[in-house]
Amino acid sequence: MNLPTDIKYTQEHEWVKLDDKVAIIGITDYAQGELGDIVFVELPLIDEHFDKGESFGTVEAVKTVSDLYMPLSGKIIEVNEKLEDQPELINSDPYNDGWVIKLQLDSAEDNNNLIDSEKYKELIS
Repeated sequence: MNLPTDIKYTQEHEWVKLDDKVAIIGITDYAQGELGDIVFVELPLIDEHFDKGESFGTVEAVKTVSDLYMPLSGKIIEVNEKLEDQPELINSDPYNDGWVIKLQLDSAEDNNNLIDSEKYKELIS
């Protein structure tokens, strides 16, 4: 299983790459493996605002549908439009081509709930 060490994770199996006041968010390799073949991703709207913990979309796999939870508060500034036609990118490349959203953070200090790769590895093992 792929667990990059240069990004943060949530207990709900999202990953977060922080760059100043912008966060790139997706679902982890572990989560996509548990879901199975992803066939549809419901994406939020650009400029939509979410609070930490809110559901911002869903991922539909062959065997289940799972909510995506916002790890940080902020405004959607970009969605991965490739996922509309190729949702399987989350399966094949969850940390690069399979990213889901980019978020303009309300506060750069709003990341206390994020964990590093070692803690995430403990969580899923």
